[in-house]
Amino acid sequence: MAPRKNDTQTSHSRIDLGEYGIAGTALRNLAPPQLYEVALVEDDARLTASGAIAVRSGAKTGRSPKEKRVVDAPGIHDDVWWGEVNVPLSADSFVANRRRAVEYLSSRERLFVVDGFAGWDPATRIKIRVICDRPYHALFMSNMLIRPDAEELAGFGRPDYVLFGAGRVPADPTVPGNTSATSVAIDFERGEMVVLGTEYAGELKKGVFTIMNYLMPKAGVLSMHCSANRGDDGDVSLFFGLSGTGKTTLSADPGRHLIGDDEHIWTDRGVANMEGGCYAKCINLAAASEPQIFDAIRFGALLENVTLKEDTREVRYDDASLTENTRASYPIEFIPHALIPCVAEHPQNIIFLTCDAFGVLPPLSRLSLEQAMYHFVSGYTAKVAGTEVGVTEPEATFSECFGGPFLVWSPMKYAHLLAEKMQRHQAKAWLVNTGWTGGGFGVGKRISLKLTRAMIDAIHAGALADAPTEPDDTLQLSAITACPGVPNEVLRPRATWKDAGAYDAAHANLARLFAQNYTKYA
Repeated sequence: MAPRKNDTQTSHSRIDLGEYGIAGTALRNLAPPQLYEVALVEDDARLTASGAIAVRSGAKTGRSPKEKRVVDAPGIHDDVWWGEVNVPLSADSFVANRRRAVEYLSSRERLFVVDGFAGWDPATRIKIRVICDRPYHALFMSNMLIRPDAEELAGFGRPDYVLFGAGRVPADPTVPGNTSATSVAIDFERGEMVVLGTEYAGELKKGVFTIMNYLMPKAGVLSMHCSANRGDDGDVSLFFGLSGTGKTTLSADPGRHLIGDDEHIWTDRGVANMEGGCYAKCINLAAASEPQIFDAIRFGALLENVTLKEDTREVRYDDASLTENTRASYPIEFIPHALIPCVAEHPQNIIFLTCDAFGVLPPLSRLSLEQAMYHFVSGYTAKVAGTEVGVTEPEATFSECFGGPFLVWSPMKYAHLLAEKMQRHQAKAWLVNTGWTGGGFGVGKRISLKLTRAMIDAIHAGALADAPTEPDDTLQLSAITACPGVPNEVLRPRATWKDAGAYDAAHANLARLFAQNYTKYA
């Protein structure tokens, strides 16, 4: 398949926003140098030594999932998994929030529009329009959406969804359904999303993901919170996991082609990335351990909430004084060997990544189809400090389908789609623990990236087909007990603990938590 050029339109253009009730015009799809110029002057951005710009997201340095709202309407009511993830909002309240966003945006001297696509597969992609007042947000979404070329932009037409980024103005807490000064609300029937009271750019990105998580399963396509890469022989691997479990790091493999680092779909034709860029955590980032990501942070990239050395403007990647959720956004083509277009064949390996804060799960396990569904629906991991507001240290959690906050349908709909596709295409399933060994958080230590990479390499090489295993029926897995490049004792978590009795107690507790959580779906 021939490479597809994927850069922004560089001409200076304006677009009228009157159809949205916003007074005036906006600068449309500015190129990164143009957005840099405005951000450095008007948005308190700073130029770093590598050529990226560094910005601050304000008081919110992570997502606010408790403030997510979905408009309840007859046409979608029976589709939505209502509850803590999808809290209903009335159409009148959405209109009130939208009015507040429109009034704020109309008052701004300069606005930006980013038009782009969600989804590299032409048969399923949708058109997204973002309206915002911070050049930082415009650059971020220009990186994260798939950038239309000049011809596509000229014929872009009416977008499928419009996102109003008005995060600098607080939500009105007197509006029914608003519970704080922050609101992230989606109306699927209107095709609109409104963000108030948070300037964290990740809300816009995950809003697009939520939209795709509604539309794709409705069409029989599996939407997935995963990264993906492809070997030279055409073998494709998917990496499921929440933020901080290693999706971005492990998929950016110098020996393989990156398809995408966070969001994908699985169709009857194969796998396709939803995004045009990557959004990597960069706390403690180092060139030696993650060279591809380190080198991608250059001109055109964006850094969130990092600190700089005053004299050299080098980034202090080890500084978590603002947040541990420091982030880098960059176009996917900044990664060497990225697969452009970001589409590939059906996957051979499904890898579930978990960050086990209890130090119980084996570093590497083989899963049957039934066990894979159990772990997919369970989505056990740990929330990593700073990823969400109020999380200050790793916290054990279960997140359905390794992406609970972004689901719209019942988790079982996604699970059934995954099972059907895995069975049809004979995909193998694995569970890889990137969390603690030798004890839980505060006692043991994090499994080294070097060893995790060796396990992933063994999966890709097909070296584990006949590897010995130890079944664990209570946790529904079979632990691999011999893997090239990994000491055998590391693969047996009980052997890494000084107190075997303490491990047994922690194991029993984790098994109880799994079983208790799964009763919701039994």
